Amino acid sequence: MANPQTPLRRLSRAALTAGAIACIGVSPLVAALPTRAEKALAPEKNPPGDIPDSQVFITYENAVGYALKVPEGWARSEAGAGVRFQDKLDAVSVTLSQQALPPTMSLAKTVFVPELEKAGRAVQVGKVSEVTLPAGHAIRIDYSANSDPNPVTTKQIRLEANRYLIFRAGRLATLDLSAPYGADNVDQWQLMAQSFRWR
Repeated sequence: MANPQTPLRRLSRAALTAGAIACIGVSPLVAALPTRAEKALAPEKNPPGDIPDSQVFITYENAVGYALKVPEGWARSEAGAGVRFQDKLDAVSVTLSQQALPPTMSLAKTVFVPELEKAGRAVQVGKVSEVTLPAGHAIRIDYSANSDPNPVTTKQIRLEANRYLIFRAGRLATLDLSAPYGADNVDQWQLMAQSFRWR
């Protein structure tokens, strides 16, 4: 008898990899798989990346069927059902994939987290939790990772990120919020996550 989790594992790999690649211009979380194991970098002191309290947010609506508030003025790039907004090393992205079943805590720990750890650079997963958003039940994964090397200077920095797995009717939205480790974006990230809506 076929393993019932095999299709889910395959879909989750695609969703996680696509979500990580879409996170940032100089892909801070994943652009290409590391060729060797990396050590986690020490966070920078007084890191850049705070989204100012005065930041204006606008509503982005995707034709495929979702919407959320994003910082006005950030560079936008779209690829199919996915979108990325970026400002230096801060980013927010959404990718959409087909999935048969909603993500659970068990699947998060046995499938989604291991895939994330394999795909990223020195990924360290912190808290995995169930959350309730206006869009519905979701799984949140808090983690940190090394950025990809800057193409000019080769410098890397430590990043922190929140990943939300939001499911409805066979569709899985992966919402990624990332910034330099230690940047104070708690309220702004919460605003964006709370603003996600299915359409």
